[in-house]
Amino acid sequence: MVTALVLMNVERSAVNSTAQQLLTIPGVSEVYSVTGEYDLVAVLHLAKYEDLADVVTSRMIAISGITRTQTMMAFKAYSREDLEQAWDIGVE
Repeated sequence: MVTALVLMNVERSAVNSTAQQLLTIPGVSEVYSVTGEYDLVAVLHLAKYEDLADVVTSRMIAISGITRTQTMMAFKAYSREDLEQAWDIGVE
């Protein structure tokens, strides 16, 4: 499983419609409206690395409201469950 985060700048009038369009793309699991330098963040969960190229450079680029993207690949996941399990090692 490949996980990636795509940070996006979007035309102000198109934030909501862009988020909805992104959710129709297979592999896009969540879209967040955020504060700061970017307008939207999409969380991608893909079967293989090659799928990332299709999603970002073919499908996302077709959405006219997106003006700029930055894609980050996740290489290790941390979760609250992982932290709790680490503390539970050796505890019976």
